[in-house]
Amino acid sequence: MTIDSAATTTAAPPDAAATDPRRLWVRREGEFDPLDVVVRLAEAGGFDESVVYEGEGRWWFAGGAVAEVAVYPDAVVGTSAGRCTRVPWVGSPARAIEAVLAGLPIEDWRLYGWVGFELGRAVAGLPVGPDLLGRLTVPRVEVGVDERALTVWACDVEGLRRVTRIVLDGDRATAAPSWPVDVEDDDPAPFAAAVAKTVGRIRAGEADKVVLSRRVAVPYAVDFPATYLRGRRENAPARSFLLDLPGLRAVGFSPETVVEVAGDRTVTVRPLAGTCPRDGDPAFDARRRGALLRDAKEVHEHELSVRAAEAELRALCEPDSVGVDEFMVVRERGNVHHIGSRLSGRLAQPYSPWDAFVATTPGLAATGVPRAAAYAVIDAHESGPRGLYGGAVVRATRLGELDATLALRMVHTRDDTTWLQAGAGIVGDSRPPREYRETCHQLSTTAPHIVPLSHGAAKLR
Repeated sequence: MTIDSAATTTAAPPDAAATDPRRLWVRREGEFDPLDVVVRLAEAGGFDESVVYEGEGRWWFAGGAVAEVAVYPDAVVGTSAGRCTRVPWVGSPARAIEAVLAGLPIEDWRLYGWVGFELGRAVAGLPVGPDLLGRLTVPRVEVGVDERALTVWACDVEGLRRVTRIVLDGDRATAAPSWPVDVEDDDPAPFAAAVAKTVGRIRAGEADKVVLSRRVAVPYAVDFPATYLRGRRENAPARSFLLDLPGLRAVGFSPETVVEVAGDRTVTVRPLAGTCPRDGDPAFDARRRGALLRDAKEVHEHELSVRAAEAELRALCEPDSVGVDEFMVVRERGNVHHIGSRLSGRLAQPYSPWDAFVATTPGLAATGVPRAAAYAVIDAHESGPRGLYGGAVVRATRLGELDATLALRMVHTRDDTTWLQAGAGIVGDSRPPREYRETCHQLSTTAPHIVPLSHGAAKLR
């Protein structure tokens, strides 16, 4: 990387809260490889937890935690500086999250973390276990980097110096060899049978669309930073993430966001539904794109998602502010094409970004239409909670910005078990073999790029 000699290190401005622990920062301008920077930080260790999040040309690394916001089925619990605050919630945790954040002794907080699929079930009043539904933290050290500039924030001088040395003086990361995982089931019949039964329930009027998923075991320990490095170089996701958290590790290359809220209260959703494979050959892919837009089943599935997304925005946004900005545009996501649309509106008072997040989570691409009916069908065919899969990875700021990506196209470790998971959107004219094949296409965006831990960490040169 090429570094400009100009740098700035400073304390927080005089009017910053005296209790704000993130008082130091340094900024460098130059030429950076953001992927290389965040992978080296993730590999370097030194933090008991970390999050990498990429979106819209910028990457963030969040290491350690000085404050935590934990979402449970009945309360939101905030912890900071030895203090613990518990705020009960019923119906929606949005107000409870806001109350906990308002009590943090940190003026300019930025949050990173995850929310699981089961939050949607809890909001819908359906039974969930007592386990954690989501966890967000204010990091001890934070790095923001794009191709032209890098900024480091830290609680203390030593942390600032250590992280700055890693990102400015360390060797570049090179991808270790992968060990591809076979995404085919030994027996695809159970998934096919579940699809057939779901089609019957949809035709009977129980739901319009249901997303059924299947898991594929990863039979070895995974080097997550090395997998992130290799997989990100081979994918063009809407967002990507790398999580190393207590009891949870994941790397993902998500095709879509759940919701985006800007500081001016503009809310954007980008429903993605309808899938076909791509192989990089321009002529082949052009034919596939055309066929996708003419495919009645895929178009119907997409239209259902767009209508549902529009209804969600209209319930939250100012009258006449909701519009469809893009409709049925083919997006490239790894080795597949999707049909995508973009809708936006301006958040009405008294709603907050957390209301928008709760209303759109879990994403329609992971649940179905309507959500409550889809949950019942999913419960009938999937064993156990989904957890992070179909939930969201989140970055939010005190300025009212919130960016949540759908937790898909990922490899995931929890309770010493590692797996891939992918779903297919089932509608009334779905065919089981085709939906099974769609899950294979989606799994193949990640499965070829998984690096075993035995191959070593992301190698340095």
